[in-house]
Amino acid sequence: MADIQARIASRAYPPGTRLPSVRAQAQALQCSVSTVVEAYARLSASGAISARPGSGFYVAGPLAPLALTELGPDLDRAIDPLWISRQALETDAQVLKPGCGWLPPAWLYETGMRRALRALARAGCDTLAEYASPLGNPALRQWLARRLSGNGIHAAPEQILLTDSSTHAIDLICRFLLRPGDTVLLDDPCYFNFHALLRAHQVQAVGVPYTPHGPDLAAFQQALQAHAPRLYITNAGIHNPTGATLAPVVAHRLLKMADSANLIIIEDDIFADFEALPAPRLAAFDDFSRVIQIGSFSKTISASLRCGYIAARPDWIRNLTDLKIATAFGGGRLATEVVLAAVTDSGYRKHMLMVQQRLAAAMETTLTRLAALGIEPWLRPQGGMFLWCRLPAGADSAELARRCLKQGVVLAPGNAFSQSQRAADYLRFNVAQSADPRIFSVLAQAMAE
Repeated sequence: MADIQARIASRAYPPGTRLPSVRAQAQALQCSVSTVVEAYARLSASGAISARPGSGFYVAGPLAPLALTELGPDLDRAIDPLWISRQALETDAQVLKPGCGWLPPAWLYETGMRRALRALARAGCDTLAEYASPLGNPALRQWLARRLSGNGIHAAPEQILLTDSSTHAIDLICRFLLRPGDTVLLDDPCYFNFHALLRAHQVQAVGVPYTPHGPDLAAFQQALQAHAPRLYITNAGIHNPTGATLAPVVAHRLLKMADSANLIIIEDDIFADFEALPAPRLAAFDDFSRVIQIGSFSKTISASLRCGYIAARPDWIRNLTDLKIATAFGGGRLATEVVLAAVTDSGYRKHMLMVQQRLAAAMETTLTRLAALGIEPWLRPQGGMFLWCRLPAGADSAELARRCLKQGVVLAPGNAFSQSQRAADYLRFNVAQSADPRIFSVLAQAMAE
């Protein structure tokens, strides 16, 4: 019953689909015929399927709502990506969130935001009420073009499309490039919402082990040969969750493999402003031949203002713009005006330097507190907010997450980031959200239970 219900929920069995015969189903599931007869009878009684005399059993209509939790492995909700996101987003301010993926509100550019909002309150009616142009705010796209050039990426403003967020950017690209059943390569581990988003597009995700210098190239080549993937999604600069940075030699070899396999790469550069020394960018080496770069301002300016971007070759931008119009019509003009005012404010660069210094100090403090519990980092990142840490032998991060949640602490267990489910003894810590000593007291108690 669970198998059939999962296939209906994931739309693998749309309405009208004829189910396998009783005998075929029994053979496939390695159970008795009588068990399948009973399961089909119960599903029929519940209205999920219907019997047609002399023909068999068919999925009843209408089309089932898409249930993302039914797609992919049967995960415990404590390590499910959507569960983690809900806990981090829905809980009140009293809950401690070392497992979340953003800075505390007090660390964001509040002063610049307030100045921008005051200035926009005096703006003309068009700015306050009209839709944005299809590509988005021209001045912000010009600013983005200049920032990208600082990382060796040459994109004209016409090659940049503003989106509601980096997640919206990936969603548009997946709509443009993928069809259900296609294969997408991901780093293992990687940002957990990539998994959830790909489930929504009903594609197959394949994980490639990630090393301190980038993806494991031998495993990457094997995945290319075994799965013929259409797309690879990765982080530029600071990798989430490991904090690693891409080595130039790995970047060059990776692009050669991608070129020979006709693979397209999405490079998520959301943490660009956290780097003291910029790491190599695939888009810089590739010159937008097959690399698409995306990013947003939710980690540095404000998560309340939804504003991201896509930088890609001109013909792809034209098609992606049409998709944006079809799925979201006009973008948020007011949000882009606020972001532009904030990033061009004279204090923004100084603010980000201060954030980098605070993150470096928080990194050292968090490392010391974790070491006292026997929790060791996979590596010491050059920058950013994340520590990818291994627990002492025998510890299970999902079980720790359940115990700590009861005490008001939200953790991010390793298997939420791992397509292979081989990170059960890892946790991702956000050092900016780990200042409260109670986190480590609760963690120590949970580990001792």
